[in-house]
Amino acid sequence: MFTSTGSNGLYKAPLSKSLLLVPSAISVLLTLLFQHYQKFFAYNLQAIKEDFQIWRLVCGRTICLDLKDTFCSSLLIYNFRIFERRYGSRKFSSFLLGAWTLSALFDLLLVEITQYMFGITISSLPSGFLGPVFALFVPFYSSIPRVQVTQVLGHFSITNKTLVYILGLQLLTSGSYIWILALSGLVSGICYNSSILKVHRILCVPSWVAKIFSWTLEPIFSSAEPTNEVRVGMGATVDIQRQQRMELLDRQIMMSQVAQMRRQRQQQGGMINWNRLFPPLRHRHNANYQDHRPSEQDTPPPTEVSEEQVARLMEMGFSRGDALEALRASNNDLNVATNFLLQH
Repeated sequence: MFTSTGSNGLYKAPLSKSLLLVPSAISVLLTLLFQHYQKFFAYNLQAIKEDFQIWRLVCGRTICLDLKDTFCSSLLIYNFRIFERRYGSRKFSSFLLGAWTLSALFDLLLVEITQYMFGITISSLPSGFLGPVFALFVPFYSSIPRVQVTQVLGHFSITNKTLVYILGLQLLTSGSYIWILALSGLVSGICYNSSILKVHRILCVPSWVAKIFSWTLEPIFSSAEPTNEVRVGMGATVDIQRQQRMELLDRQIMMSQVAQMRRQRQQQGGMINWNRLFPPLRHRHNANYQDHRPSEQDTPPPTEVSEEQVARLMEMGFSRGDALEALRASNNDLNVATNFLLQH
């Protein structure tokens, strides 16, 4: 919604799409039709600790039993889909796995600390995929640029990230003990992103598991590439129009950041060959592309690219041809190549 992904929905975000559809559908069915099965999805800490019902950790920390929590967490996952596009499905799923595991441990630890310090016995916590959702606020805060959109009463700034934080606050206040899940999620996100703890090297999805899921589930939840962009202001409601304007603003911010990187590389003598980057990526469907193609005499010999970087871009969903072209044009700068592939 407020990230630099354009109005492309869930394109190149199959894991985010599955997290939106499957848990939400199960939550609605449990609420409306199968209320007698809700007990199997309750996050019952007493049953986990005393009866060793470890399966409740999986069921209770995946499906929301409150439709308000389902709605808020689904909107947040939709906003956080930018991370799957930026890092690839495997790295994104590794973050969710690590955050889910760490937050489960921190849940139990915070419950014990609360009982020891305040004498409050907590037998159950709100159900749902809430720990990893709160953990995603850590990279959202640190890596998504903050841009002021307007001011309220001349003092309070409204940014492109404000409504996402409001959604998080709404989710935080939806239950009595949900602050435990929020705190454990934030701490787990910080721990997983820490370059000192190296948690991401331990709690990660193996490549063979990622390949199996890419062969089986990705075709089911993948979204078709959008054929064209929706013009700003064409939304059916004011909220959709505001969302489209925010997405356009974020794309402009990303382009300005890349332009700044270009100027820095030019000052360092590593000029990027933009004429080789833009034609295949921005005009691949343009009938007049032949008129703008540089002659073979003016084209420098291709730059050797790292197969490891090509593989990383292909893991994000880009074709090998686009990955090679982007890396050659950006002098093997993976960040620049990724940014432009996301934008074109």
